[in-house]
Parts: sequence; C-alpha cells; structure tokens
Amino acid sequence: MSAPQGIDLAARSRARRRALQALYAWQLSGSHMKAVIDQFRHEQDMEVADLEYFEDLLHGVESHVGELDVAIKPYVDREVEQIDPIERAALRLAAYELKYRLDVPYRVVINEAIEVTKRFGADHGHSYVNGVLDKLAGELRAAEKGAR
Repeated sequence: MSAPQGIDLAARSRARRRALQALYAWQLSGSHMKAVIDQFRHEQDMEVADLEYFEDLLHGVESHVGELDVAIKPYVDREVEQIDPIERAALRLAAYELKYRLDVPYRVVINEAIEVTKRFGADHGHSYVNGVLDKLAGELRAAEKGAR
C-alpha cells in the first residue's frame, strides 16, 4: 500500500511514538497539554517527525479523552485509569485515530499502537492493546473492517 500523496509515513510513525511519550507524560504529570507539547517540540528528534500530526493527536486525545475512555471501556477488564499508563496512552491514541482520523486505515492504527507498546510498554502489553483495539475497530470501523 502506498502512502497518500505528500504524507511521509516514517515521519507519521515517529510522530505517533513521540505522541505516546507525550501522552504518558501528560497522564502522569497532570500538566496542561500545551506545556507538554512545548516541551516535546523542543526535543531534537521532533525535527524528523510530522509535527502537525503529533499536535493533532495530542489535542485530539485531550479534547475527547472522556469519550475515548467510554469507547474503550467495554473492551477492557478494569477501569481505564487502572490500565498501565503506556498501554492507556496507546489505547487512547489509537481510539482517537480510529474515531477521528478516518484517513488512516484501521490496520495501520492497530499496527502502530502494537509497535509503540512493544517498544515502550510491558512485556505482553502489546497483546492486550491488540485485543482491545481489534474489538474497538470492529465497532468504530465496522464498514472498513467488513470490507476486508
């Protein structure tokens, strides 16, 4: 599958990785998202990430966190706030993309969430994230998923 014109998939992937780290920091610190974004924006490897996408993900999760948690809740085995912070950040990020970034195929969303969870999360966290997101994608992207 080729990238839509003008989209650097590697830069988007880096933006997701950095967004996961920023969400983790936001969840633990309770800081304003603007402060978290400003902090991450000044880090050197942000130059090779899709900064616009990074900010969209973070503002999107912040704006819709309550509704994203409600969407995730039926598919998790505990309260959303009790989920490991890395896994919770990955789930919120992916839930935002599944619901609001319909330009990104659901398989890309799930795969990217699994990869960032493998990189930053607990040993089997990626399996948990995969199971939750597969069910969530069935709800939020039923038409797209059914077409496959």
